[in-house]
Amino acid sequence: MAVLVGKPAPHFKEAAVINGSEIIENFSLDQFIGKKHVVFFFYPMDFTFVCPTELISFQDKLEEFEKRNVAVVGCSTDSQFSHWAWLQTERNKGGIKGVKYPIVSDLAKTISKNFDVLAGDFEINEENELDFDGEPVAFRGLFLIDKQGIVRHQVVNDMPLGRSVEETLRMVDALQFYEENGEVCPADWHKGDDGIKASTDGISDYLSNH
Repeated sequence: MAVLVGKPAPHFKEAAVINGSEIIENFSLDQFIGKKHVVFFFYPMDFTFVCPTELISFQDKLEEFEKRNVAVVGCSTDSQFSHWAWLQTERNKGGIKGVKYPIVSDLAKTISKNFDVLAGDFEINEENELDFDGEPVAFRGLFLIDKQGIVRHQVVNDMPLGRSVEETLRMVDALQFYEENGEVCPADWHKGDDGIKASTDGISDYLSNH
C-alpha cells in the first residue's frame, strides 16, 4: 500500500452530493488549496452497518472541524444517486439524513485506486476475460491534507474496523500546532499540551518537566 504522506494528494474531478441533497459534477479537493485543511476519508459502501456510524460521527463533530477551518469530505465507490438516496433515508432506518459535508462518488474506482485504498484490482483471468480480484470497494482510508494540498497524515483500516473521529481531530490539532508554533508533538499529545522544540535542548527541557 502506497504511503502518500509528504506527497501531493491525487487530483480528481467527480460527482458529489453536497449539503445533504444537491448533486454537483466535477467536485474537486483543489477548491480548498490555499484556504483550508482537508480530512478526506473513504468508506466501503452506502447502506451498510459500520459506515453510517462513521459518517454520522463526522457530522456530529463537524462544528469542531469547521472551528479549525477544516473541510470534511467522504468518498465511496457508490454512485452519486446512491449517496443521495442514503442521505434522504432516516437514521432509524439505516440512513444518514442530516449529514451535510460533501460525499464523493468514485463509481469508476479511480480515486480509490489513486489513493491506494481499493480492496482489490482488475486482472485478466485464465479465460482471457477482465475480472476483479478482491472486493471492488474502498478500505477505510483517511487522509489529512494541508492547505498546500500535501498529505500530512494517513491511516487505513480494514472494513470491519471503524475509525476514531476524536483521533482525527487530535491529528488536526497536532498538525496545526506544529504549523503555528514550529514545535513537534510528542506521543499522546493533545491540544493544550506542551510541544517540543526541534533541538537537543528543547527535548531535554521537555523530558525534565514531564
